[in-house]
Amino acid sequence: MQDFTKQSMFEIYQTLQELLKTQNKISFTVLNPDFLASSYAGEVVKIENEEFIYRSFNSYVDLALLLDCKILTPKYIDEKKVSITLEKVNKGKSFHNEDSNEEKYGALSTFNQINKNEEPDFLINYIKCLENTKISSRKKVLNLGVNSAGEFEVIKQLCENFNDIEFVGVDYSSSAITLAKEKFKENSNVKFFAHDINKLEQLDLGKFDLIISIGTLQSSNMNFNETFMNIVQNYMEKNAAMIIGFPNCRWHDGQMIYGAKAKNYSFSEMSVLYKDAMFCKKYLQQKKFRVTLTGKNYIFLTATSIRK
Repeated sequence: MQDFTKQSMFEIYQTLQELLKTQNKISFTVLNPDFLASSYAGEVVKIENEEFIYRSFNSYVDLALLLDCKILTPKYIDEKKVSITLEKVNKGKSFHNEDSNEEKYGALSTFNQINKNEEPDFLINYIKCLENTKISSRKKVLNLGVNSAGEFEVIKQLCENFNDIEFVGVDYSSSAITLAKEKFKENSNVKFFAHDINKLEQLDLGKFDLIISIGTLQSSNMNFNETFMNIVQNYMEKNAAMIIGFPNCRWHDGQMIYGAKAKNYSFSEMSVLYKDAMFCKKYLQQKKFRVTLTGKNYIFLTATSIRK
């Protein structure tokens, strides 16, 4: 077992990177993160005349993700030391590798196993966006790319007046829409449509005072700029709000791995994400919206009207 109680993070990273070329699982010893309080990563501490380098458990979680690994539950060695094990993520177990068709995101797909609402980074940032748009005061909400309606489930838990708000969800996957309808079968104020967002005008939905779209508008079968401008111009009320979620992660082997991945790159490359997010921000600002960008694994653009 490797001993990393005195090595710098640079040394640890270099060693693990090399070992992971030939091993799927690696264990190593570190200073127990709980041994000290209010210390920063890299701080040299002396315990019984022996020097150690301190890091919090969060540092090792980040290290695992950046090495495309899972971090297993640490094991207690003694008061000063714990052992940590990293296991390589199986990137073959991912919906990203499946063929692009209607059911890639359907009820029986790998994608349907993902529950973003159980990931704190997604859930808490999404809740803050809903609070920023004053969700309880909205009358009519549209979700484009609703899939099985996870975003509506959060709103239902958040809003005491949920049944007073009209909700409409649209998604291309008919099996995902079937799941969504089952979840909200007792709520007559919630409607779902299995339909192509590129042909949204065929549904004659009218306008909404909140539009939500998480991880959908950047799909390869859409012209992002054109689709976005059409939504703003034709489906938003004068004093409406908007929440757009840009994925800044990949899903592999049960893990949410930070960083958008572009074709022909072996590492996270976020130029397209930033380009699209800034296009939306500038366009909405021209239309008299206050716009914020928040989040980590999902970048949330939240827009609220400042029109008088």
